[in-house]
Amino acid sequence: MKKPARNLVMSVVGAVAVVAVVGTGVFLWVGGHLDPLLASAEAGCDDPQKLVVVADRSIAPAVAEIADRFDRASENCVTTKVTPQDSADTSAVLASGTIEADAWVPESSVWLDRMNATAASLGQAPPVVEAGGSVASTPIVFAAAATDATALASEPVSWSRVLRGTLPTILPDPEASAASLAGLLALRGHASPDDPRQFAGAMLALGKSIPASTSAAFGSLGVGEAPAVVVTSEAQVAAYNGEEPAEPLVAAYPADGTVALDYPFVYLTLEKSKREVLGDFEAALADGAKTFAKHGFRAPDGSGKLDLAGVGASGPGAEPATDGQAQLEILRAWSVLTLRSRMLTVIDVSGSMEEPAANGLRRIDVFQQAALGAMEKFSGEVELGVWLFSTARNGDLDYEDVSPIAPLADAAHTQQIAGIIQSLPARLGGATGLYDTTLAAVKRVRESYDPEKVNSVLLITDGRNEDENGIDLDTLLAELKKLDDPAKPVPVIMIGFGPDTDLAAMQQIAQATQGAAYSATEPEDLSTVLVDALSQRSCRPNCG
Repeated sequence: MKKPARNLVMSVVGAVAVVAVVGTGVFLWVGGHLDPLLASAEAGCDDPQKLVVVADRSIAPAVAEIADRFDRASENCVTTKVTPQDSADTSAVLASGTIEADAWVPESSVWLDRMNATAASLGQAPPVVEAGGSVASTPIVFAAAATDATALASEPVSWSRVLRGTLPTILPDPEASAASLAGLLALRGHASPDDPRQFAGAMLALGKSIPASTSAAFGSLGVGEAPAVVVTSEAQVAAYNGEEPAEPLVAAYPADGTVALDYPFVYLTLEKSKREVLGDFEAALADGAKTFAKHGFRAPDGSGKLDLAGVGASGPGAEPATDGQAQLEILRAWSVLTLRSRMLTVIDVSGSMEEPAANGLRRIDVFQQAALGAMEKFSGEVELGVWLFSTARNGDLDYEDVSPIAPLADAAHTQQIAGIIQSLPARLGGATGLYDTTLAAVKRVRESYDPEKVNSVLLITDGRNEDENGIDLDTLLAELKKLDDPAKPVPVIMIGFGPDTDLAAMQQIAQATQGAAYSATEPEDLSTVLVDALSQRSCRPNCG
């Protein structure tokens, strides 16, 4: 079998070249004789080498175009089939060991790390693959509707604005999108290393609504009251505009820098003869800068000029997002933060909540501000209920069910909870009936347990148990132990607010339910502690 030429570049020195088509073959007349440039099928190979290359859907058209030229240049010695497939799907198939392909071009090297992690979770050995070089790249950008471009340009778009919550941002699901995951990596790079809550809070806000795909995210642009952006890649913006949509997009490049997807060439076969031909194909891809640029991609080092609607001619000079382990760590945190919750929030309305905090506001005023801010971070898929508690609140009971556990997607339910929070100052009175209330709250959540969600109790108090007619701490802990079911965990997350809380008792309750106990000694700490309580799910009960 003939081996395809690595380059079809012929130098003609001292001769005039005339190209003529003869039959089914193409010939080059040089110096008085005919040389075959593209031979006929008869002059080709009896047994062509067949290659199967799986490429991410975003780059597959460009790879297929280069593959077609490569096959023709091989004098029919190679036939290359390019299969478009989402990198998430290819990664999963590879991890299970069932793929039938010779090479893979994922959108990012991170998919190799995710492939290995998935294999490990399945009890499989890591797939034997070899990563070659990057064949193209595309920077992570903010996509905006063209009609919103002027409004967005009034202030530079940046990752810092996303962290501050001043740039409405839509993030397609990073479980399926390497662009979204790389965007989170860039976002973390601009967060304060001394305050992990800043990045966690930003992820909570981004997770409030998660489009299933980039196209779904693009469809939501230009329709809201405030201009918003989608975290995506430059190539995806170019591809979207290439379909001539009614509302085109523009790529806004982060003013504080960005990262890029690297599109590596990955060898999936150990067969020697195929590896040699695949090496030639990788080289052909490396030489395909013009083709990749036509499809919205830049060179592996980020260089190259684009002449496409909605994107800049020159790139932003982004570094490849190749730190796979860092991105896996972010993805694990994201998965924890965006787990859909089913939470019963239990609020202390004892008379002491009317006492002034250090900033001059009443304790209840500080809680109201923090609670309303926390609610803004919740997805509509979160289910939330509210109890209020103080001694003899509801006849002989220390607790009052004021709002059932229901989805926040129900606007009427969300408004009801907001109204309850606003009405708290008028509901104050009595002492702190902590232990009876905690036990009843755990029982209530267990009664309607949803295995598809994170079921929990969030209890906020400014004091210690003062109900002389109720159970004591030892009895509470014993009862919680009886209720414990590892298959149906109901962690109690306790937030002590102010100087009078019994943190030791709270920690014991949290430990008994695999929950966590937090202390907000200063008024301004309460919002921060609420973020901790919502974000530190994976480390409980041993969060630092």
